[in-house]
Amino acid sequence: MATYDEALKEFTQEMDSMGIHYHLPLYHQIAQHLGPSIHDGDSSLVACSDESERQRIKDSFLIGTLGLTDGPALDHAIEQVCGHLGDSKRNKHRATFYYLLVGLLHKEPHFLGEE
Repeated sequence: MATYDEALKEFTQEMDSMGIHYHLPLYHQIAQHLGPSIHDGDSSLVACSDESERQRIKDSFLIGTLGLTDGPALDHAIEQVCGHLGDSKRNKHRATFYYLLVGLLHKEPHFLGEE
């Protein structure tokens, strides 16, 4: 099992290699929110091709954690992030996926203690 710092380094290196600019304190807060799951091979990844996975992201994270209202906009946001991370990469790191959702939906204040 990788340490938190090793996992965070792996995730941010991946974002660097994809040319995704990120705000490290925000990324750190999202990774911490995910807790030990970032160290588990299966739960640390998102499979966009799995409908139940997309529904779980919407219900647990977007509605449950971020307090958003269910609707087509949430499904669209998930699809946008799936597309942005690319179809060729079957499994996407959950921390990166959530980070991109937070930015896309302008919910940064939720994790930065500004709400």
